[in-house]
Amino acid sequence: MRRPDSTRDRPVRSADLFDEAATARATVDERGIVTGWSEGARRLLGHPSAAVVGRPAALLLADGAAADLPGSLERLGRWSGKLTLLRHDGSALRVGLLAHHRTTADGGAEWLVVSPLDRTEPATDDDGLIRAAFAQGPCTTAVFDRRLLLRWANADMERVLGLGQDQMRGLRMSEIVADGRGAEIERQMREALETGLPQRLSLLPSRGNAAWTTLLAPVRGADGRVLGVVLSGHDVTVRYEAQRRLALLNEAGVRIGTTLDVARTAQELTDVAAPGFADFAVVDLLPSIHPGGDGPPPGPVPGTVVLRRVAAQSALEGRPDMVIELGKLAVYPEHTPAAECLAAGRGVLLEVTPEAVARWEEDDPARAARLREFGFHSTIAVPLRARGATLGVAAFARHRSPEPFGEDDLLFAEEITARAAVCIDNAHRYTRQREAALALQRSLLPRSLPRHAAVETAFRYLPAGSLAGIGGDWFDVIPLSSARVALVVGDVVGHGVQASAAMGRLRTAVRTLADVDLPPDELLTHLDDLVTRVSAEAGGEPGGDVTGVTGATCLYAVYDPVSRRCSLARAGHPQPVLTRPDGTAAYLDLPSGPPLGLGSLPFESREVELAEGSVLSLYTNGLIQAPDRDVDKAAEALRALLTRPAESLDELCGTVLSTLVPGRPADDVALLMARTRALDASQVATWDLPSDPAVVARARKYATDQLLAWGLDEVVFTTELVVSELVTNAIRHAQGPIQLRLIHDRSLICEVSDGSDTAPHLRRARVFDEGGRGLLLVAQLTGRWGTRHGPTGKTIWAEQGLPGPSE
Repeated sequence: MRRPDSTRDRPVRSADLFDEAATARATVDERGIVTGWSEGARRLLGHPSAAVVGRPAALLLADGAAADLPGSLERLGRWSGKLTLLRHDGSALRVGLLAHHRTTADGGAEWLVVSPLDRTEPATDDDGLIRAAFAQGPCTTAVFDRRLLLRWANADMERVLGLGQDQMRGLRMSEIVADGRGAEIERQMREALETGLPQRLSLLPSRGNAAWTTLLAPVRGADGRVLGVVLSGHDVTVRYEAQRRLALLNEAGVRIGTTLDVARTAQELTDVAAPGFADFAVVDLLPSIHPGGDGPPPGPVPGTVVLRRVAAQSALEGRPDMVIELGKLAVYPEHTPAAECLAAGRGVLLEVTPEAVARWEEDDPARAARLREFGFHSTIAVPLRARGATLGVAAFARHRSPEPFGEDDLLFAEEITARAAVCIDNAHRYTRQREAALALQRSLLPRSLPRHAAVETAFRYLPAGSLAGIGGDWFDVIPLSSARVALVVGDVVGHGVQASAAMGRLRTAVRTLADVDLPPDELLTHLDDLVTRVSAEAGGEPGGDVTGVTGATCLYAVYDPVSRRCSLARAGHPQPVLTRPDGTAAYLDLPSGPPLGLGSLPFESREVELAEGSVLSLYTNGLIQAPDRDVDKAAEALRALLTRPAESLDELCGTVLSTLVPGRPADDVALLMARTRALDASQVATWDLPSDPAVVARARKYATDQLLAWGLDEVVFTTELVVSELVTNAIRHAQGPIQLRLIHDRSLICEVSDGSDTAPHLRRARVFDEGGRGLLLVAQLTGRWGTRHGPTGKTIWAEQGLPGPSE
């Protein structure tokens, strides 16, 4: 037993550590006056402190010694050299000095001059001190000879390698560390021997190994010959892990949230986490996180929870370590990490012990079996929270990496999960708003187009896939009187629910104005007034906002299958393409009207004659305009596509859209195609009538004979009454010329035209009135009736259904 007061156990005192007299020290101010003089200085030169302090330091220099000082001493921060100084007995002493220029406590400046007193050769004790210092030093150090055999290793090297010197001496590094790391160190050693230059090597961690920076320096003898190599290793695992986490955080900032898709954003989180941070990563969201759900609940979620798996990634190809498939629901009891973190509202770090696995086995045997099979040993679960609401859980686990998660890993997992949660919440909010806009848009757009004798139609509608959201594009096919049809395509500038709502208002307005049978230019004028008025009501100026949008464009066309003429007008809208029956296609040169909402600017119509079988293609600008596309080239590509033969109009419509817009467009795309038909001359009968009451009977006879020729015996009586009333009204209340026309299509249309602009009005006749019942009778006998105005008068028409098939 050692005695407690033995020298070996005695603590080191400060008096034993420092000897103030072991060096000579003096201070000199900026004026060159000595301000301090140590006991060591007295021992060196023999001058007592009282004889030196307060006097010029130059008095201590021997003759000519000042020449050894540099000329710009004041500008130096430090100087070292030798000076000849005067001892107290007047003798000269050559002394090595080190001088520091420093700042004093009161803000002044001074020189601290020091000189060692003991310059003797190292003693034998120094040898032992130096050898012990190298052996016990904190740096991992080893020495190899020219054959690269280990000759000596310090204690830290023994600790790192887990071998003593006796076990390693005489072996090469590739034999001590039998993997790629040992071979790489040995290769660098050989480089140091051959070049005589130091080498630096960084060794990254793998399979639980630490990260190292290794310095290899050649050892030279007195004659300069290289005797061997000294290895000095520095464990930089902490710094490496910090840099790696910082790099992962930067990667997460770049890779997570590239889209506004919930599933893809969640997958981006798992892709960043595995395998860089964890061996397995998943994202499970609450079932309410979907477009039709109620949205995320506020605060923590206690108790057993049900989650939907939306993303997963694994270090193993094919993700064999995953139990729950993507899109499936799973129940997480209270004791599971997912439920614990949701209840606590913060991340949890857990060791996967056999006891924990056995407990989970009661609830989910398949999950427990997978944990045992792959050796899961450490897991982190972090709640996905954004804006005070809980979205779900991100879980990270390790089974291939031997190192368990630590507290630093938990902080890192919480950091990347917090970033991802904001992106997922943004994506969820965007998706809900997009779905609401799509639902509104679907409710306002036609789901199918009516069959019409005048045209065969096909359409495509593709909502925008950009971050801006759903736009306000629309299209419509509107049956008009006398077997005519209106084709319309429009585009509200803007995106979102407001654009869809504005589109609905404009589409309704177009249908209402079309029902009045206005020509295209007049219809656009009324529509322009509506946009201007609504904008003003919303607080904007003319040409400004329409329920949150900045304007609209529209193309309106009316086609008459009897005359085969089509009248078109556009308000800031792209020109339509006309494909003739011979397969050639060209853009129709229509007058360029201004966009709707500018006000006070006229619109013009153009009338063209269309051969039967012509195809008129109307579209919105999203079909040919895109940020990465030349508009002129896209317009030419559209024209070329419309010349291709196709089995059906619907097939051609699909080909055009898939070719010009192969992916999700930046803006909504609406495409409407109409192939024209013509009514045969045998289906139309026309008679010019004089303005004479006696002609009414003759008009009835004309109509009856024609109906019998068409085989429409069943509607003769009704048609006679309609013709009689309409012709009588024209003779009594209007002026010539008067014309009667019958059109036999899917229905029977009876028209009477006159030269008057006065529109008839339906009124209720009193009991003793002799007239006033004509239009009321027409309205009762026919399916629908109306009036349209033309350049030289008006036409009153009535339409009645035909019995049996309408083909």
